[in-house]
Amino acid sequence: MGSQASRAVRMVAFGWMAAASPSVLRAVDLHPATLAAWNDYVRKTDAGMQTRLHGKRSFLWADEAPERAARLRHGQILVAPVAGGGILQVPDGLIHHWIGAAFLPGATLVGVGGVIHDYARYKDVFKPVVADSKLLACSEVGPQFSMIWQHRVLFVTAAVRGEYEASDIAVDGNRGYDTVTNTRMQEIQNYGETGERLLPPDQGRGFLWRMHSIARYEQRDGGVYLELEAVALTRDVPDSLRWLVNPVMNHLSNDALAITLRETRDAVGRAEQAASAPAERCHSPISSRRAVE
Repeated sequence: MGSQASRAVRMVAFGWMAAASPSVLRAVDLHPATLAAWNDYVRKTDAGMQTRLHGKRSFLWADEAPERAARLRHGQILVAPVAGGGILQVPDGLIHHWIGAAFLPGATLVGVGGVIHDYARYKDVFKPVVADSKLLACSEVGPQFSMIWQHRVLFVTAAVRGEYEASDIAVDGNRGYDTVTNTRMQEIQNYGETGERLLPPDQGRGFLWRMHSIARYEQRDGGVYLELEAVALTRDVPDSLRWLVNPVMNHLSNDALAITLRETRDAVGRAEQAASAPAERCHSPISSRRAVE
């Protein structure tokens, strides 16, 4: 789900708290060992989705604990770290992995799809964190889109432009899931100021190097359960600052994911109540997508 990636959106806060310390403002490029660790982690995360798909785990994280679905139906938005307290250290980098869930009362899969697949309008739904969004292409692989994320922490404005590919899978008439992964990430130097320029991929201060997300949704109980599993790669934090920065990054990650789910729920609610303007989309709504082979 692009928003959750996005689409997500909003987990852009991952790692950006590191900008609050001048000692970590220096440039630090993405190293091959860091990227290899990220790619391996993403493969394992996607494999975990397959265990849910094939019944080895419940399809929804909300169904793994008896009280979760009930709390969601009462309007709560639940967010939790997936592993390692939300932050895992890899060579010269940090992986942030969180999961969140919300219940959208009265929603349908068609209505949910009308929001989460409207990539060009993410800049309206998820502003101001998403400063711009565009649908780039429609291909056999899936929709391709771009987003500019921007976030100000104390005296630093961090901004990155990412390109993403989405894949949408219908499990059956009531369930589906999306994956979104970025194919290109570039920091924007001096964003919004004179001298603004786009840096080469994987260069800069490492506020956000990679993103990957899995969104699951199921229509039942008079609405749609929506879950977002969000993963991000950022620069590492010096040992001397980790005790201070990591808890703040976790707090920001928690809040960012909760905000993303809340904004998505609100946008779907508005769309369900009134016909929206024609959207720039690549495919038909969720309910008519292809079935899992």
